[in-house]
Amino acid sequence: MNLIWQPIVVIFAIAFAISLRFSKNFRGYQFTAWIIAVVAAAMVYPQHFLHVGDFDIKNKWVMLIAIQLVMFGMGTQMSLHDFAGVAKAPRGVFVGILCHFTVMPLVGLALTKIFRFEPEIAAGIILIGSCSSGLASNVMAYMAKSNLALSVTVTTVTTMIAPVMTPLWMKLLAGTMVEVSFFKMMVEIIKIVLVPIAAALIHDYLKHASPSGKKIIFGITAFAIVWLVALPVGGWAILQKQFSTDALATISLAGFLLSAFVIGVAYHSLAKRLKWLDVTMPTLAIVGILYVTAMTTASGRDNLMEVGALLFIASVMHNTAGYFFGYFLSRAAGLDKNSARSIAFEVGLQNGGMASGLASAMGKLGTVGLAAAIFIPWMNISGSVLANYWSKRPTKDFLKVDLS
Repeated sequence: MNLIWQPIVVIFAIAFAISLRFSKNFRGYQFTAWIIAVVAAAMVYPQHFLHVGDFDIKNKWVMLIAIQLVMFGMGTQMSLHDFAGVAKAPRGVFVGILCHFTVMPLVGLALTKIFRFEPEIAAGIILIGSCSSGLASNVMAYMAKSNLALSVTVTTVTTMIAPVMTPLWMKLLAGTMVEVSFFKMMVEIIKIVLVPIAAALIHDYLKHASPSGKKIIFGITAFAIVWLVALPVGGWAILQKQFSTDALATISLAGFLLSAFVIGVAYHSLAKRLKWLDVTMPTLAIVGILYVTAMTTASGRDNLMEVGALLFIASVMHNTAGYFFGYFLSRAAGLDKNSARSIAFEVGLQNGGMASGLASAMGKLGTVGLAAAIFIPWMNISGSVLANYWSKRPTKDFLKVDLS
């Protein structure tokens, strides 16, 4: 019997995802449908997703590259201009950041107490609650016709401060559940998130930079190339003799940040020749998310069979709490309804890719990473539904999409 229903489920899920492409009303749910199809396939045939011959598809380096690709693809949709929003509307940005990095980690902790999950699975819920907002929140804010500029600014800022806030909350709330090293997690977030997004922002800067600005970037890049080439050919051995372990860790971190210049300049040079590249990057990011979701689901398939239903309920409660507190706390702080709607998306929608990447770096993709596998599809479904609902109910200030 299993041989009959298993392929039928997978084929139906894939066919449904493809069919949405031809529906004008439901086309916006296509990405969510593909997530569900990938989860279904990985649950039914986990062994086919984990290995190709002797090659481990969920190898941590492959996962790292895939998630960096996701973050870089998302970063190409950002701009240095986004940071101007902090100066234009500091209260709205502050409210968004405060709500995001307090409500979601604490709600995540409360849910772990309510459902009494195993420590590593519980840590995964706190982890996704402690990550920055995802770029899906910007898409939802656009669909809802709310304050898009505020949404983009809050996403950008929460992403940039995540290397401090995410390990801080994990240390405080999940330190007894899994081993958490603040510095190691900070470095992982810089590698997973900050380096690819910084590279994308360097690409954005070079589009409009003055000749002197370009010279500065190219000069830093030249230094970075020399530095990165020197390390594996004896440079690191020399540094080990001269500096302490803590100093070496800082130097290593600086090396990761320097690599952003190399990647950004190289990509910019390529994008000038291949005009389709910038348009393709968001699609590649989506493919990367599907890969990460498949690996997470396949790795944790047995655990999902035991706690999948409870994790789904927890994801609904966590996500709903984000929308609720994000909206009403924003209104209580004096923000207009359109801005409050944007903050609701910023608080309720987390960066699942970051959570999966950190779980992989910890070597606990099948446990700590499970929450992300469940939360990602639900966040996309609920966000799409809420955005469509609000888009049909514009507020009196629905034209107010700037940050004045």
